[in-house]
Amino acid sequence: MPRVLGVDIPNDKPTYISLTYLFGVGQTTAIEVCRTLGIDTQLKARELSEDDIARINNYLDKELVMEGQLRRQTQQDIARLRDIKCYRGTRHRRGLPVRGQRTRTNARTRKGVKKTVAGKKGVKDMKH
Repeated sequence: MPRVLGVDIPNDKPTYISLTYLFGVGQTTAIEVCRTLGIDTQLKARELSEDDIARINNYLDKELVMEGQLRRQTQQDIARLRDIKCYRGTRHRRGLPVRGQRTRTNARTRKGVKKTVAGKKGVKDMKH
């Protein structure tokens, strides 16, 4: 398995798909990297020479923000929103949807597993 920026990329997949295993590289960016460096996108990752891997490493290191640096940058952005106490920051802090989705129903991914709250007693139950 070739290592690119400290990540093992799969051997048996085309180069452009293998590169998408890196955090911060999608299909479009992977194809762009291959075309810029003159590497065949359909070439299997195991067929890449050491020189090709070194060129990919250098290009990604110089041109793109990715992997640990990108994760750190994202966390810093969220921390900044929390610190300035803006609406988005408070939503992040509370673990609720940040981008305007409804929360009355359908926010389970952000809110987590349902926490059942005891229901109110009805008017009929109060008369007895």
